[in-house]
Amino acid sequence: MIARAALWWRVTRPFTLLPPLLGVISGAITAWGSASHPHVLAGQPRRLTASMAATVALGSACAALLNAASNVINQVYDVENDRINKPGRPLVTGAIGIRAAWWGAVVLYAVAVVPTWLVVIWPAETLAGKLAAPPLAHECFFIFLLGMLFTFAYSAPAFGRTKANAFLANLTIAIPRGCLLKVAGWSMIASAFHVEPWFIGGIFFLFLVGASSTKDFSDMAGDAAAGCRTLPVRFGVERAARMIAPFFVVPWLLMPIGAWTSILTGNRWVLTGLGLGLAAWGTYTVRLILRDPNDLARVENHPSWTHMYLMMMCAQVGFAVAYLV
Repeated sequence: MIARAALWWRVTRPFTLLPPLLGVISGAITAWGSASHPHVLAGQPRRLTASMAATVALGSACAALLNAASNVINQVYDVENDRINKPGRPLVTGAIGIRAAWWGAVVLYAVAVVPTWLVVIWPAETLAGKLAAPPLAHECFFIFLLGMLFTFAYSAPAFGRTKANAFLANLTIAIPRGCLLKVAGWSMIASAFHVEPWFIGGIFFLFLVGASSTKDFSDMAGDAAAGCRTLPVRFGVERAARMIAPFFVVPWLLMPIGAWTSILTGNRWVLTGLGLGLAAWGTYTVRLILRDPNDLARVENHPSWTHMYLMMMCAQVGFAVAYLV
């Protein structure tokens, strides 16, 4: 029983669950400290209620589960790729059957999305109040639902399998895991019908449009065999490396721009320092990539892949700090 649970734990790829969990919590904290906090808009002192804390706890858990479901469904449709790229994965070895994995993903999707119907912002504080809220008040639910559809579009042939297309693949990763993730977190505390959460989400979207390709270089053999024309498969290692390089730097420069144009309502100095620091970190990562682009294809987890995740998590924490101080 324990061994079986360990197999399923591996299939969810637990390391990748931390960024969405952290991203949603960061988005909620950002909304709490913003000028769009519902108490502030109502002319009241900003405060964190027990209902808000419970809502964020529920929403962040759902975000991790949604990412787990996405990882499982991706492996269901990537068995052909993984026979070459990752032959030790449970679905490839047969330790977990394809049908079982598919139904496991369905259960995870349901558990991840359905509960978000209860994510309704103040003044809906009680369960009855949340259930009685009008459809447009359930912003978080519809954002999660849209995110779920993007994960199907990325992996499943019936939904287009955008993974097979170099540019569409990156877009269908960056929209849910970059933009929508931040907006979903925001929508747990404040309304997403403001420019600010989408501007923040846009920063993470632009970062992932390029940075998400770091995982594709070491998977070129399996992706090419399965007909997935990722950036490095389509354009070659060196050209693809040059194409993704600006996305490690440019998006972070939008942070000081947003801070000093009042689009972002967090602490200007923290946002400026964070943006410039991340841009410098991105420049260093670009040097690692461009110093020997072919090394990206030789190593399963190139340092740039690790830097991508660490930069994203640092940005999440930094945004939360900027809106708390």
